[in-house]
Parts: sequence; structure tokens; C-alpha cells
Amino acid sequence: MTRLNLLLLALLVASALALVSSRHQARKLFIEIERGQTLARHYQVEWDQLQLEQSTWAMPGRVEKLARDKLELVPPTAARVELVPAPRERS
Repeated sequence: MTRLNLLLLALLVASALALVSSRHQARKLFIEIERGQTLARHYQVEWDQLQLEQSTWAMPGRVEKLARDKLELVPPTAARVELVPAPRERS
């Protein structure tokens, strides 16, 4: 009877250790998932900010003002504009 009790005790200890190990692994994986989700949220906020910044930089009024002020460009006069007819399609 003592051998059976020792065997059952050993199995109980082994299963308890396996349970502790699996729970620890589950917690580690949960923490890793949380870190990944936090990082994804951070990148989404950064992406949204970059898109807003890009739309601000590309506003036509801003581009025109920079062309005038920094590059000293001016719109062409009507006399300097030359219209080129589009080529006709062959049937």
C-alpha cells in the first residue's frame, strides 16, 4: 500500500508542477499579447499623426505661398500660356 501511496503522491506533485508551468506560460503569453497590442495602438496613433502632417504639408495654398515666397515663382501671364492641342485618335 505504501508504494501505491508514493506513486500517487509523485503523480500528484508532477501534475501540480505541470499545472504551475502551464499557467506561468499562459501569463507570459498574455503579457506578450498586451505588449503587442499596446505597440500596435502606438503605431496607429503615429500613423494618424503622420497622415495629418502630410495633408498639411501638401495643401495647395501652402505650396503656392512657398513657391511665391521662397522660390520667387509667379503664375504665368496669359500671353505666356500656350495651349497645345491633343493629338487626334485614328479610327
